[in-house]
Amino acid sequence: MLLTIPDILTKAQVAECRKLMGQAEWVDGNITSGHQSALAKNNTQLPEESEVARSLGEFIQDALSMSLLFISAALPLKVFPPLFNRYECGQAFGTHVDNAIRQLRGTNFRIRSDLSATLFLSEPEDYEGGVLTIEDTYGTQEVKLPAGSMILYPASSLHHVTPVTRGTRVSSFFWIQSMVRNDAHRTLLFQLDNAIQKLTADRGGKDPEVISLTGVYHNLLRMWADSG
Repeated sequence: MLLTIPDILTKAQVAECRKLMGQAEWVDGNITSGHQSALAKNNTQLPEESEVARSLGEFIQDALSMSLLFISAALPLKVFPPLFNRYECGQAFGTHVDNAIRQLRGTNFRIRSDLSATLFLSEPEDYEGGVLTIEDTYGTQEVKLPAGSMILYPASSLHHVTPVTRGTRVSSFFWIQSMVRNDAHRTLLFQLDNAIQKLTADRGGKDPEVISLTGVYHNLLRMWADSG
């Protein structure tokens, strides 16, 4: 499932993030690359141990916890602390697949990367190129979202970022370990949850069919979920 989640951050929140990032030191983006990615990656990144990266990452995780759409789609068990990258003129990221396991350096915290997320922190008109291109079962999807919006997609997908030819592209990126490992199962649960929400709005939460479908949802989740 590939899903756009709008307005994770407001424009004012994006502006505050960009202000803090503008005061920080940026380093070679390959500090977090695996072997394959290092061959394809050309960008800069905030060091993950920097105070700015940590505080902004906590801020974004708080915002994610308030997004019902994100929670419904991802069913998150663990979220890797958000990282931040920047692409300037000529920089790009060639085709690659994200590492299956991500470990936070210097800690025992690690996740299975079921989902990848990119939260855009630059407006589309502020740069040319820099398109996140994802290959999925329905073909190639090109993604360039307003600042504050996020794309969520399977971490198993081949993807790349086209070269930036003007301006600067800034974003946050991170991975999610879902309670439901299988993407097809997560998609079915998301579709069922959406249908239940719409039916509830039409008929109310006490409607027998709403109650029945809600039971189906939770029994499927109980069957497929790993909560620890």
